[in-house]
Amino acid sequence: MSRHQALDLGLVVRGHGRHYIVEDSEGRRFVCHPRGKKSDAVVGDQVRFAETSRNGDEVEGVIEAVEPRRNLLFRQDEWKTKSFAANLDQLLVLVAVEPVFSESQLTRALIAAESAGIRAAIALNKTDLPGADAARERLAPYRAMGLTVFEVALKADREASRATLWPWLQGQRSFVLGPSGTGKSTLINLLIPDAQAQVGEISQALNSGRHTTTTTQWYWADAARETALIDSPGFQEFGLRQIDPAELWKHMPDLREHADCRFYNCSHQHEPGCGVRAAVEAGQISASRYRIYGEILEELQRKTW
Repeated sequence: MSRHQALDLGLVVRGHGRHYIVEDSEGRRFVCHPRGKKSDAVVGDQVRFAETSRNGDEVEGVIEAVEPRRNLLFRQDEWKTKSFAANLDQLLVLVAVEPVFSESQLTRALIAAESAGIRAAIALNKTDLPGADAARERLAPYRAMGLTVFEVALKADREASRATLWPWLQGQRSFVLGPSGTGKSTLINLLIPDAQAQVGEISQALNSGRHTTTTTQWYWADAARETALIDSPGFQEFGLRQIDPAELWKHMPDLREHADCRFYNCSHQHEPGCGVRAAVEAGQISASRYRIYGEILEELQRKTW
């Protein structure tokens, strides 16, 4: 047994800077700091930690080690790529009839999930609005790839929406992605009635209430602590820089299905005898998906990071 195995095992449910909230197997929460200067734990990590001090109800500890991860997701901004969530079971991408969703952002999220071995589904919200048929048509290629696409109206029909989503979410650790205006806060509050209480409790422990809108947050959706939703407000785009450009097409099921090409190292951009390009021309791969593939491939090939 290593010296770390004798320590308590906990789950990171929130972090900000060098402060983390770690939950033990009994649901007790500790404000923890990493040992040393490096801070590489993320929400969803299993960590080995030790209690260091107790002041009334506030218990502090130190993180000694991060356990091996099943998977890891990254976020990307203009300057850097940063890991932010680990050990997830699935990804729910929430899009809406209004505002019109970005297919590029949707595709990037699905590629990130595929590359991490995380199953994904899409939920189309606001299907009670007039533009629902147009949104369904834009999502047709994703249904054709075998992705589950739920349809909900989170505000107009709360109970039906819950009944639609809950069976897929139950017993899983699900990351929920939803651009501004799609109804993600409505979804979180529908499925987790005490969501604000959970945020407030953690913010108070961290003394970081001003950071509640930008910090990845773990919510338990049931008393048994078997179903979890993970939300990262304010987060724009998944990081894909960990993907080899030559492997990008393998993370897109529609391209992968048609990648019967003359050359084994085909980039699916200009080579003769390319099965992917033939499928695009035949309407078997959507033109928008192929265009997005080309944009992401170009980004990854720049290698300016």
